[in-house]
Amino acid sequence: MFFCIYGLISVIYLILYFICVQGKVALVTGGDSGIGRAVCHCFALEGATVAFTYVKGQEDKDANDTLGMLRQAKHSDAKDPTAVPTDLGYDENCKRVVDEVVNNYGRIDILVNNAAEQYEAGSVEEIDEGRLERVFRTNIFAYFFMARHALKHMKEGSSIINTTSVNAYKGNAKLLDYTSTKGAIVAFTRGLALQLVNKGIRVNGVAPGPVWTPLIPASFTEEESASFGKQVPMQRAGQPIEIATSYVFLASNVDSSYFTGQVLHPNGGTIVNG
Repeated sequence: MFFCIYGLISVIYLILYFICVQGKVALVTGGDSGIGRAVCHCFALEGATVAFTYVKGQEDKDANDTLGMLRQAKHSDAKDPTAVPTDLGYDENCKRVVDEVVNNYGRIDILVNNAAEQYEAGSVEEIDEGRLERVFRTNIFAYFFMARHALKHMKEGSSIINTTSVNAYKGNAKLLDYTSTKGAIVAFTRGLALQLVNKGIRVNGVAPGPVWTPLIPASFTEEESASFGKQVPMQRAGQPIEIATSYVFLASNVDSSYFTGQVLHPNGGTIVNG
């Protein structure tokens, strides 16, 4: 009798799981490559309709490749994926992205704030006002802008997931401005979660450790790239797909219904506090 009841509960759970994942509309910023692409792909495999942003010109090929991947992965009842070129550092651009996605699909169920840029600096003196503004606009201003426009089209049961970083917890001397924005994202996640909890909209974050993405060779020297990730207990960098499943978990109202204001840490074993 116990096993029959247990089996029935398992079947009901699986049915609810697929109901919760299939049919959702997900918008992922910076979804053309790296972690963003892996997140888009996982959402598509789970039955979501996916839209993502990218930077026009320098990321055109990546965006087209991602669109092809998503078309192959999409379920029959999902709508075709959309790629939206934009500079997310400005409010009007974020509004345009949200408007286009809503015009195409009618709503937004999952917002993943993921787009970021980073540059090395040997000291704080090297970071001038222009660079500081640029990094903050992309890495944290855009999160505010995207959330405030997307929320107009999100209902109870929707989810916002923000990409922060292990650097927000342990610091990074060479990526001072980037690390500062990632710390701001943690605080933003916690505060927004408290604002939206009564509306039934959950807000969480993911703080990856070292991950092989296009940002790495673009930001670091060849020598630094060769040793990238060896400092963590697992002694290797992660792959984007190893991070993407955290976003799927946080987007599912069955799997993570009791999570809000929290940050998951797929980082190769680095212990962080806070």
